[in-house]
Amino acid sequence: MSAPWKKPKPADPDKKTKLTPESIEWARARAKAAGRRYPNLVDNMAATRRQVEQEMKTKGPGFLRNL
Repeated sequence: MSAPWKKPKPADPDKKTKLTPESIEWARARAKAAGRRYPNLVDNMAATRRQVEQEMKTKGPGFLRNL
């Protein structure tokens, strides 16, 4: 698996996930727990993944197949 900053940008900008205020706070808390002043790319990616998984769970069973 290559580093996220070495991967090309997604071709479709419409598939971009906007973080909710709750996800932003979660990323900030994660960064603070790790001793960072603000969230970095990895914190934001984890928050995005968590947010998408929660959205898929609300849509019903089999949500992991949609990821």
